[in-house]
Amino acid sequence: MTDTSTLPIRPVPPRQLAWLRTEVSDWASQGLISPEQADVIRTRYRSDHHTRSSIGRVLLLLGGGFVGIGLIWLVAANLDQLAPVARFGVVTGLWLVFLVGGEALAARNASPALVGGIRLLAALGTGAVVFQAAQSLQVPAFEPRLVGVWAAGALLHGYLARAYLPFVVGIVTGLGWWFAQPMWDAQSGLTVVVLLGAAAVLAAGLAVLHDRRLDTFARTWRTLAGGMALLALFVAAVPDIGGGGVEWSTWLVVVLAMAGLSAAAALVVHPGQRALEPLGAIVVLGAATLLALWSTGADTSDVDAADWLHAAVSIGAYVALAVALVALGTVREHPSLSWMAMVGLVVFTTFQSFAVFAPIVTGAWLFVVLGTVFLGTGFLVDRARRELVQALDTTTDSPDSTDTTEGDVR
Repeated sequence: MTDTSTLPIRPVPPRQLAWLRTEVSDWASQGLISPEQADVIRTRYRSDHHTRSSIGRVLLLLGGGFVGIGLIWLVAANLDQLAPVARFGVVTGLWLVFLVGGEALAARNASPALVGGIRLLAALGTGAVVFQAAQSLQVPAFEPRLVGVWAAGALLHGYLARAYLPFVVGIVTGLGWWFAQPMWDAQSGLTVVVLLGAAAVLAAGLAVLHDRRLDTFARTWRTLAGGMALLALFVAAVPDIGGGGVEWSTWLVVVLAMAGLSAAAALVVHPGQRALEPLGAIVVLGAATLLALWSTGADTSDVDAADWLHAAVSIGAYVALAVALVALGTVREHPSLSWMAMVGLVVFTTFQSFAVFAPIVTGAWLFVVLGTVFLGTGFLVDRARRELVQALDTTTDSPDSTDTTEGDVR
């Protein structure tokens, strides 16, 4: 008999543990496994109450955040009384305290909420160090490149420590840099569409690269890819959004190259079904660009056949994307993708319906038309989801569906 004392004990969510124990008892009753094997399986798992949010965790996180922000605020309010070098030293010292303290607490297996709060402060402190250094060097504080340096530092912290909250800070600040830097000198609607589509390609490629390595990070990248794809098609469908053309710059070429490299790396590492994600994002980028270039005029009081055709094609493309995201959410067991697709479809369809139908039908008839559109698109999406779930239930799980290393969620 196997010595259970040498087996690693894995923490799992309480609901998952209850399901597992029920299944193990069922297997033992059917003779699929022996009672001894059932006991071995049960002893390998324990309930981990830290996997779900609780009031205590929220209060610890909020408390740490408020204390840290208060300390930074007190220092910032008195920075004018210090020399530039002293200011930089104070801010850097606080950042190092949070950075080293968070990792020290993590090494001692402290409360995940406390560790997460300190790591969050360290990630925010990275930005404070960057902006304070820029001020000391007489660099304008409003330049996007400073946000880019902050994002790079937070992402580096997140990946080196496998810490989720610094990773999220890096994602948020990185998104700000992604759009602000290429549009710093000149802005256009088509450039926004291209940036949204390129962000979807970059995030989709990174999601695939993170699969089976850092699954928590992969889910975040996949969620970001879906959101950027939905936004790209939404903005592209705005009448005459691409009339100004693309404002090319060195940074726009850089971000497009980053997206291309991410997709290419994903295709090389995972040439199978997972490669469909970055390829689908590339298709969305192309479709959004073409829709934005298709100008039918911005006068909503004069809707002609071209406007109807543009709206129909836009809705069809958006429905196809929504169905694809629902399918992806089902296959990857990522419900937020499915909900995001459904909410986006409702908002987009409402926007298009008012833009096209409102000048023609008013009052109660407008709601009838809207309801008909919602019923049609909802039926298509729900039927596709049901057929996909049925197909998955009748097939065996592939080896790619197994998950391995999880990222640190703190």
